[in-house]
Amino acid sequence: MVQLWSQSFASHIFSLLFHKWLFEVELDNQEILLRYSSALVQGATNVFWIDIQTNTRRFQSLFRYLLEEVALEQIRLKKIPIQAQRELYLLLSRFIFFYNSVDKLDSFLRNFPEFPNAFLIGGPGDFLVIELTDQLQKLKVEPVLLHYLSQMKILQGMELRMTTSTRLKACLYSFTSPGGPMYPTRAVRHAAWDALDSLFPVGRYPRHLISLFFRLLYPWYWPSSCWNFVVSCIKAVLYSIVRLIFSRREKPRQS
Repeated sequence: MVQLWSQSFASHIFSLLFHKWLFEVELDNQEILLRYSSALVQGATNVFWIDIQTNTRRFQSLFRYLLEEVALEQIRLKKIPIQAQRELYLLLSRFIFFYNSVDKLDSFLRNFPEFPNAFLIGGPGDFLVIELTDQLQKLKVEPVLLHYLSQMKILQGMELRMTTSTRLKACLYSFTSPGGPMYPTRAVRHAAWDALDSLFPVGRYPRHLISLFFRLLYPWYWPSSCWNFVVSCIKAVLYSIVRLIFSRREKPRQS
């Protein structure tokens, strides 16, 4: 492993093969420990992005180990330097939604390490949201982006600083309109609107009116918008009719 250290793929291999070993052995040399810890975080980041690009969860066991057996277990966590602990928590913040671990979110935030710039940024929730917003803007795979947006509602009620809240709102709002810089699909736009309305219910209707006004400034979007509106209405009517039929059939059976 030491001979391969200069190779770009060395951190990938190290994180996959030695992620448990690093927390079980005792290393006296702090410089080597910091190097190995940084390699673990960098390698885990790279392999997690492989999962995101392919929309698979091949390395979910690695993520769960780092979250449940390291981040939430102070005995193992303290075996790596404080700098590596912070990097590890920021890494887990970016991927905790992707690997469906929001049930551990409260415990994760309670064990969040202290950062030297916390007085400028805020508490653990602020760090989590900042990492998530940065992650959202990097995502290019539509199913993964939809998954993240559907999980954003878990942030409802979280105490955030005004700057962090504004950053989250701006990030979600960038996915609500077609075109650049994000070029979101229709499904992504609707998911972003749902997340935005759920997290920031105040000003919901003015936001939609402003969005509609700006949408009218681009006539080339009118045909697709009208078509999607008609299709949505037809689906809603058909769903209501089918539901009404089934409800009438169930009433005689109950009687």
